[in-house]
Amino acid sequence: MSASRRRYDLLQKRLEPFTQMLQALGEGDLMAMHRTRVASRRLREILPILELPPSTAQRLNRRLRTVTVELGGVRELGVLVRLVAELQNSGQFDSRVLRRIEHALGAAHAEAKERLLTRLPVGDIERLARKLAKVGKGLRDEKPSRGWQWAIDARVNRRSANLVMALDAAGAIYLQERLHDVRIALKKFRYALEIALEAAGLKRSPDTRTLKRHQDTLGRLHDLQLLIDRIRGLQPALATPDLAVWRKIDAVILGLEDECRRLHARFVRQKGEIRAICERASRATETAPKARRAAAS
Repeated sequence: MSASRRRYDLLQKRLEPFTQMLQALGEGDLMAMHRTRVASRRLREILPILELPPSTAQRLNRRLRTVTVELGGVRELGVLVRLVAELQNSGQFDSRVLRRIEHALGAAHAEAKERLLTRLPVGDIERLARKLAKVGKGLRDEKPSRGWQWAIDARVNRRSANLVMALDAAGAIYLQERLHDVRIALKKFRYALEIALEAAGLKRSPDTRTLKRHQDTLGRLHDLQLLIDRIRGLQPALATPDLAVWRKIDAVILGLEDECRRLHARFVRQKGEIRAICERASRATETAPKARRAAAS
């Protein structure tokens, strides 16, 4: 497969999920928001290696980032409502207290969805998708420079180094902000690694699947911590002046904190596995250019 065709395929693969759920997105579907948001992140990750004019790349990246941010706030509230429903189904906590929490979060979620339709109309996303499709058509006929694969290697190497630094900063202590940094760095590294594999004509590796599993662990931990913070913010309005209700809300918070500690312990045990993947990726980026030079000579 030609390099120009491969670049086109890399973009097209990430563009399709960005557009395929627009109708459901307009209806406020949580899964559609999640998939569209993930697709916007993946598209942002690939833009720098498409060798677009800087002004075009910057404009597309800025618009994609707007989609990522706007969908993020609404999806976050939707996830929290779903987590409270999970707690209801578990039967561990007082159902009346959970209904109060769910009602408050549900109201905030409905307001956020209404604002989203004003701030980010589906038509804006459709226009952005058409611009990206136009960029893709240009890539089919435009031969990339010899340096585009080197740019991919450099990106993987940088993402790997950033993830290792985030792991070092996180240490073994439960610090919410530093774990969030690890989660973001891990996600960006996985996206970059997937691009490198696809650009080389390879299938997804066990390493990318392992990274996804660790990302899911940290994602669950992040969502639970957000729920804890939200419940604490709601607690005075939901419980005052009933001390018994206050204590039942405390019980919910303590239960969520226990699960956070279990997930954190799992993450700490798995940090070595993540480091090993970073090391393998870094070694691969060192050997790949030599192999390409040898093939070209």
